[in-house]
Amino acid sequence: MRRNRDHRILFIGTKKGLEAKVLSGLGFALQTIDVEGIKGRGLIRSAEALLGIPKSFIQSFRIIRLFSPDLVIGVGGYASGPAVMAAHWMGIRTVLAEQNALPGLTNRILGRFVDRVFLSFSETKKWFRKEKVSMTGNPIRTRFFMEKKNILRPQGLFTLLVFGGSQGAHAINQIMVAALDHLKPMKSRLKIVHQTGSKDLEEIRKAYQASGMNAEVLPFIMDMASAYQSADLLICRAGATSIAEITASGKAAILIPFPYAVEDHQTKNAEVLVRAGAAEMIPEKELSGQRLADAIKGYYEQPELIRQMEERSAGLGNVGAAADIVDACMILVDA
Repeated sequence: MRRNRDHRILFIGTKKGLEAKVLSGLGFALQTIDVEGIKGRGLIRSAEALLGIPKSFIQSFRIIRLFSPDLVIGVGGYASGPAVMAAHWMGIRTVLAEQNALPGLTNRILGRFVDRVFLSFSETKKWFRKEKVSMTGNPIRTRFFMEKKNILRPQGLFTLLVFGGSQGAHAINQIMVAALDHLKPMKSRLKIVHQTGSKDLEEIRKAYQASGMNAEVLPFIMDMASAYQSADLLICRAGATSIAEITASGKAAILIPFPYAVEDHQTKNAEVLVRAGAAEMIPEKELSGQRLADAIKGYYEQPELIRQMEERSAGLGNVGAAADIVDACMILVDA
């Protein structure tokens, strides 16, 4: 849209997805189809999802025919399968954006049919035909790669940003509370900003108040880019968007992958940063309040290690990912 305000964009998603909640508020049109995931849902629900696929294809054909796009981009969600395949069968140019180190089943299948595949991790190349692949990184909000702010630690405090995604993460919330007693010796030197999600907000807020910690506990952080830049260390999940934001911001992180992600793809994402020396990964099953507190103390005592991790993190990010993908798509459409 920044290239040309006359360009038209239509999202295809599901009524249950995050897109149904946020896109209208951002001014984008959304059409929904009836489709669900198949893997990891049990025999009956998987069978029901399979039986619903023909309907989702018919819905996709109808939406695409009416909108008549020049290009269809799949990003790996449930709706990508029928929408991208319908566009392919209709002779429309198609591309994929695969954000994870381990591609999901939908994108692995679609990769055989689309014209181009845009990747965030070099480890993902083996899943797709090399002539289709472009290494672009994962597009993120412009705020994350605007000129970095020289934000100093407030009053010399070590600032910790804790979050589990836009909805929070119950396990991370609980483990962080369990770590508070172990962090009391450094209470006067520590500031914690914790995005809990709405469900755990009051419980976690009371726990911080009882501990006497200098903490800002929020259900949701609107300006996440500024929160990143203000932090010395992040504690978070390892979803594709978080990884892209971490590297674009050049931040050090303790990553706690969501253990029930499909095919454990968050662990694969985290491993890329760990191998580069940009992050530490602690599997959720190995986590305790004591271990998390020890890790936080260790980084506080080694500021030079954090600086090294920040440099390596920044080296992994591509702040021009969105522009690179748009360039390639425009060339493909004009070909």
